[in-house]
Amino acid sequence: MTSAEIRQSFLDFFAARGHSIVPSSPLLPDAPNLLFTNAGMNQFVPYFLGDREAPYPRAADTQKCIRAGGKHNDLEDVGFDTYHHTFFEMLGNWSFGDYFKQESLEWGWELLTKVWGMPPKRLFATVYQPAEGDPAEFDHEAAAIWARLFKDAGLDPEVHLVMGNRKDNFWMMGDTGPCGPCSEIHFNLLPDDDETAGRALVNAGSPRCIEIWNHVFIQFNANADGSFSPLAAKHVDTGMGFERVAGIAAGTKGFTDFTAEPSNYDADAFAPLFARVAELSGKTYAGTVPTGREDLAEQERVDVAFRVLADHARCISCAVADGILPGSDGRNYVIRRILRRCILYGKKLGLETGFFEQLIAPVVDALGAVFPELVQQQEVIRRVIRSEEESFGRTLERGLQVFEKATGGLGAGASVPGAVAFELYDTYGFPLDMTQLLAAERGMAVDTGEFDRQMEAQRTRARAAQKKEVIVAATEGSTRTAATPFIGYNIGRSESFEVEVTDLVETADAVYLVFDRSPFYAEMGGQVGDRGVLLADGVAVQIGNTLRDKAGRHLHQVSNLAGRMLPEAPEGSVPVEPPFLKQLVGRRHEAGVNMNYRRAVQRHHTATHLLHFALRKVLGPHVRQAGSLNAPDRLRFDFSHFEAVAPEQLAEIEAIVNARVLDNAEVQAYELPYAEVMGRKDILQFFGEKYGETVRVVDIGGYSKELCGGTHVATTGEIGSVRIVTESAIAAGTRRIEAVAGEAALAAADADRALLRETAGRLGVTPAELATKLDQVVQKLEALEKQARAQAQRSAASQAEELAAAASDCGGLKVVAAAVEAADPNALRTLGAQVLARLGEGVVVLGSADGEKVSVAALASPAAIKKGHHAGTIMKSLMERLGGRGGGKPDFAMGGGKNPADLEAALAEWKASLTATG
Repeated sequence: MTSAEIRQSFLDFFAARGHSIVPSSPLLPDAPNLLFTNAGMNQFVPYFLGDREAPYPRAADTQKCIRAGGKHNDLEDVGFDTYHHTFFEMLGNWSFGDYFKQESLEWGWELLTKVWGMPPKRLFATVYQPAEGDPAEFDHEAAAIWARLFKDAGLDPEVHLVMGNRKDNFWMMGDTGPCGPCSEIHFNLLPDDDETAGRALVNAGSPRCIEIWNHVFIQFNANADGSFSPLAAKHVDTGMGFERVAGIAAGTKGFTDFTAEPSNYDADAFAPLFARVAELSGKTYAGTVPTGREDLAEQERVDVAFRVLADHARCISCAVADGILPGSDGRNYVIRRILRRCILYGKKLGLETGFFEQLIAPVVDALGAVFPELVQQQEVIRRVIRSEEESFGRTLERGLQVFEKATGGLGAGASVPGAVAFELYDTYGFPLDMTQLLAAERGMAVDTGEFDRQMEAQRTRARAAQKKEVIVAATEGSTRTAATPFIGYNIGRSESFEVEVTDLVETADAVYLVFDRSPFYAEMGGQVGDRGVLLADGVAVQIGNTLRDKAGRHLHQVSNLAGRMLPEAPEGSVPVEPPFLKQLVGRRHEAGVNMNYRRAVQRHHTATHLLHFALRKVLGPHVRQAGSLNAPDRLRFDFSHFEAVAPEQLAEIEAIVNARVLDNAEVQAYELPYAEVMGRKDILQFFGEKYGETVRVVDIGGYSKELCGGTHVATTGEIGSVRIVTESAIAAGTRRIEAVAGEAALAAADADRALLRETAGRLGVTPAELATKLDQVVQKLEALEKQARAQAQRSAASQAEELAAAASDCGGLKVVAAAVEAADPNALRTLGAQVLARLGEGVVVLGSADGEKVSVAALASPAAIKKGHHAGTIMKSLMERLGGRGGGKPDFAMGGGKNPADLEAALAEWKASLTATG
C-alpha cells in the first residue's frame, strides 16, 4: 500500500462504520495556551468538556500536527533518528458518548490485521494497571477484550498483554477534568518474530518495537480534591501516527520482510522531497543513522540533512498555509527557528540561498489533495520562504565565521561562551538551539546560563526604554482594590453618571481618583483612555486620562492639579488643590465623559477592525493583528506579513475600508460564553490572550467579528472616511499601517488639497494642469542634468590632462599625488582612473576634502605593482596620518579620514618618501 492508500483506507474503514469524516483543523489552534495543534483531539476538546454538543456521534480524520516548542518538542531530534518529526499527520477516530471500548478495540484489531494484513503475532497491547498512588482501578474491560482477541488469533494473552501504570496508560487533559485509561498497540519490528523478545521491548524506547495506535477511553472526571468520578457520557479518542505506519508498510514490503532497520522516512510520502534535494545537491540519500551528534561520517551528515530538509519543508509549508508566519515571538518564532535550521542544513549540503523555495512544489504535490489550503496558498508560501531565506542568507555566513572564530581554540568538552551565543542570536539571527547544534557537532556545550542572563538584561533595557507608567498598587490606606465595573459602553452625548469616589491614588507624578463604577473607558487593547470631568461641590475636576491597574481598577488621572497642570486639561481649567480632592472620597458626584474625544477614538477603533478585515481580504488569511493604537487623531495597526504591501494593494485596502464605511453597516457588540467561541473560524481571537468564561464579540455587518472589549461607533457611516498614511516594517515578518479617520481624515484631505493648490500656484498653473506642468519641469531638469554631466566629464578630462602633465618621474614611473575637488568618492575614483590612463605606467593618489571628512583614492599600474607599489599598502599608510580607515587591492584602494587639514601634507610626505626610495 502507498501512503495515500493507507490514509484513505483508514478513513474509508471508519466511514463505513458510521463515522463522519471531518477535515483537519488548522495548525493554528483554538486554545490560546497551545502553540500549535499537536494532536487529533484538539479540535474536539469542547465536546469532551461538555462545553458544546458534538454535531456527530462519531468522527474520523487525518489531523495536521506540529510538535516543536512547548511541552511537546521533537525539533532537536529530527534528522538524527528516523522516527521524530516536527510535522506529522495523526489518523484518528472518535466517539462522543456513543460506542466505547469494545467497538474501538475490535475495529482497531480488524483494521490492522484483516484490512492491512499486519501479522497478529507481532502485535502487543498495553492495558492500564495502577501502581500505588495511581488513580482509578485496573482496566478489566479492556483487558478482557484484548484477551479474547488474542485467543481468537491463537495467541497467548499472557504474552501479548502488557500492563502499564499512570505514566504510560492513563490520559489526563489537565490536573482536573475528563480523563481515563488508554490502551496502546505496539508493533514488533525485530527481524525474528519471537514473542518474548518483542514483549521485552514494549515501552522500552526501542525503534524495533513501537507504538502505532493509542486508544484513550475518557470515562472519569478528575476532581479538585484528587478524587475521580465516573462521567455520565463516555468518549473514545484514538490517535495513530500516519508516517510511522506508512514507513513500516514500505520498509517491511507490506508487513512481510522485517530485516531492514525501520524508518518513517521509508514512506513514499517523503520520496518526492528526497528526489528534489538529491537533484539540487548532487548527493544521494542512503538512510544511515548516526549513533551520536559529533564526528559523523560524511554519508551520515548527508542523510541527517536530507531528513531535516524533508521534514522541515513539510512543516513550514503547512504552517504558512494555515497563517502561521515566521516571526520574532511565540509560535511564529518557532517556525522561524525551524526554517533557519533547514537553511543551515541546506548549507551543509552545499545548497545556495534560494533552494528552500524549490522544496515547496513536492510538498504541495504530496499533500495538496488532502490539505487543499496548500494548493490555495502555495504562492504565499513561496514568497514567505523566499523572503526569510534571503534575509537569513545575508547573515548566516557572517554568523558562522563568528562561531568558528570563537570556538577555534576550544576542544571537545569545552563550553561556547554565552556571550557568543547571545551575539549570534542578537546580531546574526541564530536561534539558541542552532548554536547548540553547531556546538554539539564539535563535542561542545553552550553556556546557556550566561545566554539567559544577557537575554534578561536586554529585556530589562527594553522595559526601561518604555516611557509609559504602570500603576501596580494603590497607596497605603486604600479602601477599594476590587475591579471597577465599566458602565460606559453606550453613552448619550450629554449624559452624566453619579459615582462615588472610593479612593485617591497618588504617585510621584500624578494623582488618580477611583470610583465605585465608571463610565470612563480605561486604556486597554490599544484604545486610549477616556477624558472628561467630575463635578464636585461646583468645582470641575478634569480627568485627563483613564488607566487600569493590575487589580482591574479604573484610575482617573486628575489633569488640573494645582502646580501640576497637564496638557490634557482644557484651556481655562481652574486648578484644584490636593486637600480638596481628598475630601471627595466617600461622597457621590456627577461624572461625564468627553464624548467628542470618545467618538473620535471610536471612529479609529472601528476603522482598525475594518482595516484588519480588508488586509486579510487582500493579502490573505495569514494576516494577524500584532498590536494597535486607537487614538482620537490616528490609528496604528501592526500585523503579520512577510513583505512590503504594494502601493496598488494599499489602494485596494483603503477602497475596501471606505466602501464598508459607506455601507453604514450596524456595529453590534454582544457577549458569549468563551466555550462557544472556541473553534469558530468566523470570530478572530488572538494567541496569548487570557479570555474569561464570557467574552465580548464586536460584529460589524456580519462580515467582521473579533473578540474586543473596546468601544465602537454604532454604524460604520459614523467613521466618515479612512485614509492610509504610511506602511512600513517594524520587525522581520511584521508590518505597520498608520491611518486617520473621521475629522483627522478630513483634515488630512484639506492639507493635501492646500498643498496641491500651493504647488500649482508656484508653478503658475491650476491644480488640474499640475501633472502636465510637472512632466515639462522634469523633462527640462533631466536635460539640464545631462548637460551638467557632460560639462563635468569635460571638466574632469581637462583636470586629468593637467594632473597627468604635472606628474613626477620616479624610477621610470610617473607619479601623481594631489588634492583635488570631487563631488563624491565615485567621482574621485573616476578622475584617478582617467589620470592613470594618461600616464600609462605609474601611481596616482588623489584626495578630496568635504567638510570634516576626506576621501582618498590610490591607483597603481601593473608595472608599478611589480616594483612594489601596492595601492592597498599606500592607502593604509595615508590613513594612519589622516585618522581614518581604508584598503583595497594592489591596483586600486579607497579610504576615508577625519583630518582633512592634513591632506596636502600627507600626500607630500608620501610622495617624498617614494622619491627617496626610488
